[in-house]
Parts: sequence; structure tokens; C-alpha cells
Amino acid sequence: MGSFNTSLGGDFILVGFSDWPQLELILFIYVLIFYCLTLFGNTTIIALSRMDLRLHTPMYFFLSHLSFLDLCYTTSTVPQLLINIQGQDHTITYGRCVVQLFSVLALGSTESMLLVVMAFDRYAAVCRPLLYTTIMHPLLCQALAISSWVAGLVNSLIQTGLMMAMPLCRYRLNHFFCEMPVFLKLACKDTAGTEAKMFVARAIILVFPATLILGSYAHIARAVLKVKSISGRRKAFGTCGSHLLVVSMFYGSTIYTYLQPNDSYSENEGKFVALFYTIVTPMLNPLIYTLRNKDVKGALWKVLQRGTDSR
Repeated sequence: MGSFNTSLGGDFILVGFSDWPQLELILFIYVLIFYCLTLFGNTTIIALSRMDLRLHTPMYFFLSHLSFLDLCYTTSTVPQLLINIQGQDHTITYGRCVVQLFSVLALGSTESMLLVVMAFDRYAAVCRPLLYTTIMHPLLCQALAISSWVAGLVNSLIQTGLMMAMPLCRYRLNHFFCEMPVFLKLACKDTAGTEAKMFVARAIILVFPATLILGSYAHIARAVLKVKSISGRRKAFGTCGSHLLVVSMFYGSTIYTYLQPNDSYSENEGKFVALFYTIVTPMLNPLIYTLRNKDVKGALWKVLQRGTDSR
């Protein structure tokens, strides 16, 4: 385990946004609203996927996993942020910091793998429509979902283990949660070797999946352009467009944060980018998938009608 010399008995100080006290009240209100919307939106997606038989398909099975991931990911960071903004105590124990670090890495890595699985599902639906039900068998869907979770946990275990082995001298984290690029700056000695290993692990979990997704959508685009029906093209592009937008937001922000050299990483910029992928993206995902999706909107309307009729 990493050891460090502080007068706080092993606690870290999360600086958060205390350098901008004029923003704290506004941030608290916006973060709380976004967090509530995230909880409501993603819980609704999960509930509808279970309640409506029309949504018992591979696409919505994976979407419910994505919603659950977003709920966990946001909950692993936002409550701590709200407490830090509102309260005077900005400390976090070493144990809680490591747990948060592991959770964020595990959930983020799992989402990276799950987005690849969802791209494969769209590829099978568009490029192999006659074989879709055979390819995306329920057992295969469950195996792919479990594999995503296992890959995320393994990646997080490796990277968290490497960081815990580093001796730490400083205790001031210029962030609102325990995130890896900021954590690396606390090391006492040169960590070039450790950082190189961790960079390879991050590249595998981010660049490789992103490449597979781009390849899948290249095949999808080629197949859609061959469709003569304009309505068929719109339906295919509408379904795939939602996933592509989510992919762009996720990989754009995470690659910026995790694949830039540690020396060039700006802690202040990193905090605001982290706000985007920990709060904004999980809140937007349910909206992106429902606003242009007739099945989800139909299922929601059906549930609302039931509630009205029961009264």
C-alpha cells in the first residue's frame, strides 16, 4: 500500500471547486438537478425495459445495463461533490479514496466495453437482419454483458493495484473526487515505469474498443447506403445515430482525460471535463435514447395511461 506523510492521519484533502467560491452555490444547484434527472431518467429506462414486452430485445437489454452503469458511476462521485461544495470538511480517508478510484475505473472501463457490445448488436441488426435473432441469442447477450463487467473489473484491479504500490508524499488532491491522473501527481518519486504500464492498460480499454466501434459503423453505413427505401434509411440511421452520439461523448471526454501525458494534464481543466462525463453525459443518455425512439416513448405512454386509468 502507498504510504505518505501528512498531519491528517492518512486523509486526503479534495480541493474541489473551493478555488472558485463564487461558483459553488451555482454548481451545487446545477449538480443536484442533474443528479436527480440522472436518477429519474436511467431508473425509468431500466423499469420500462423490464415492464414492456416490446422492449425485451437485445438492444434494450444492453441499454438497461448502460443505464445501471450510469446510475452507479454518477453515484460514486456526485454525493461526495455535493458534500464538499456545501460543507466545510473536504477530507476523504485513504480507504474511501481507493474504493472510489477503483469504482470509477471499473464502471468507466465496463461502459467502454459495453458500448462495443452495443455497436456489435447494431451491426448484426443492420448488416445481418435475417440472422439477427440467431446471432443475438439471449445466452450470448448475457455472456457479452457479463464479459463487459469482468473486463472492467479486471482493468480496474490492475490499475488500482499499480497506484497503491506507489509511495505517496502529498495529500492535496486538486479535484472533486479521487481520479487517476490527479492521484498520480501525489507520488514521491519518478513513476515513469508505472505510468507506462497504466497507459498501455488505458489504451487497451479505450482505443481498442473505439476502433472496433468505428469499424462496425463503417460496415453499418455501407449497408444503410445500399437500402433503397428512404424510411428504412431513416430508421437505421435514427437507431444507430443515438448510439454514435453517446459513443462520441463518452470516448471524447475519457480519451482527453486518460490518454494525455501526465505532465501536460491540467488539473483545473480536468475538473470541468470530469463534470461533463460524470454528471452531464449520464443525464443525457436516457434523453438521447428516448427522444428519437418510438418504442421507448410508446412504452412510457402506456405506463402513464395505466397510472391515469387506475385513478
